[in-house]
Amino acid sequence: MNEIFADLHVHIGRSENGKPIKITAARTLNFANIAKECSNRKGINMVGIIDCASPYVIQDIENFLKTGQAYEIEDGGIIYKDKVCIILGSEIETSEINEYGKTGSAHNLCYFPHLKDIKAFSKEMQEHIHNITLSSQRANISAYELVDIVEKYNGVLIPAHAFTPHKSFYGNCTDRLSKIFKDKYDKIPAIELGLSSDTFLADEISELETKTFLTNSDAHSLPKIAREYNKILVKDMSYKELLKAIKNEEGRRILENYGLDPKLGKYHRTFCEKCGMPIEGEAPITKCNKCGGTNITMGVFDRIEIIKDKRHTQSPENRPNYQYQVPLTFIPGIGNKTLEKLLDTFDNEMNILHKYSFDDIEAVAGAKVATSIINARQGNVNIQAGGGGVYGKVSCD
Repeated sequence: MNEIFADLHVHIGRSENGKPIKITAARTLNFANIAKECSNRKGINMVGIIDCASPYVIQDIENFLKTGQAYEIEDGGIIYKDKVCIILGSEIETSEINEYGKTGSAHNLCYFPHLKDIKAFSKEMQEHIHNITLSSQRANISAYELVDIVEKYNGVLIPAHAFTPHKSFYGNCTDRLSKIFKDKYDKIPAIELGLSSDTFLADEISELETKTFLTNSDAHSLPKIAREYNKILVKDMSYKELLKAIKNEEGRRILENYGLDPKLGKYHRTFCEKCGMPIEGEAPITKCNKCGGTNITMGVFDRIEIIKDKRHTQSPENRPNYQYQVPLTFIPGIGNKTLEKLLDTFDNEMNILHKYSFDDIEAVAGAKVATSIINARQGNVNIQAGGGGVYGKVSCD
């Protein structure tokens, strides 16, 4: 068995010929650059690229395979230079109506083993999506219906950033996933926690005790890859092995979730749109305690306080540890030049975050940076909570 690092939610900003894919993502985010970033700088062994249903991206993948730098494998996935396994995925926005007749929308991560599978999925989804070339477009079907289409092409569906106030199931569609997926609930093996949540918050909802938790970056730029990631125990790098790990089958499993302290997320606490600031106070917060206004963006923490059905967090025995991880780009004092020096010396970000000692880092970047990195590794940081689309801030003093 092997331990690998996996980030299963990375966007593509533009195709190789400059066509827009994810409008809000960086232009440098294309299929080839993601593979290279994971291999050369991040130390990520498995990456889920979730805009692969776009015909423009499909063409890029076909061209990339022709270069000889990467090849498909029978058990699913594309292997890049024998270092990175690329999992082909698609983020689909579904249209939901809850039991009260309220409409909402949610993002779903759909993963497929082979290029032929996602090509066939893309072709069928063109009947339900106005512009299949763009990322995360809204479909005219529900997630309940989408499950069958994904399964038809050998894929698996996982709810994305399940608690965020925009485009998520718990955030704006329902208080229980089982109400959305009904008799197909058991076909959903996992949920993605999102940057503003963690295991301890999610496990306050009892229906999630049977679901695996995934921590992924939702990267919109190359540096944001692996700001959240998973350590996975598998026999080899493939889609088949990933699915076994997610389902806890044959000894494969998620060993650890590495994620931001949820206070660093953009939607952790409720935010007053009028005052332009996170609202402080005891959860759940439903109005601004400064202006009294109700034009607020509900934070993940406050939303879970409303919908949870446990008085205290109690995780199932097989739940992996959730390790708070501060990405290097979040740590004060680490600018581009310092980051490049660290990467040149230690090869990739995973080595810096997990492996090297204070003395090793001090020799390259100085005592102040080394202290900050070690403090962040050990959780000795102060955090100002984020909200309303603004990230929280880290202080390592």
